[in-house]
Amino acid sequence: MADKKIKITLVKSIIGTKQDHRATVRGLGLRKLNSSSELLDTPAVRGMVNKVQYLVKVEG
Repeated sequence: MADKKIKITLVKSIIGTKQDHRATVRGLGLRKLNSSSELLDTPAVRGMVNKVQYLVKVEG
């Protein structure tokens, strides 16, 4: 299961969000609106996604 990937897309702007949420989005490899990154489906990545779930969309 460690080779399974998820695609994360930034769908809402980070303007006006908490500083640690902005850092989490950057840690996921997302920069601009509608940018995407494919990451391994690990508990650490899932925790980051849960923290900023109102800003991102997860596929796969």
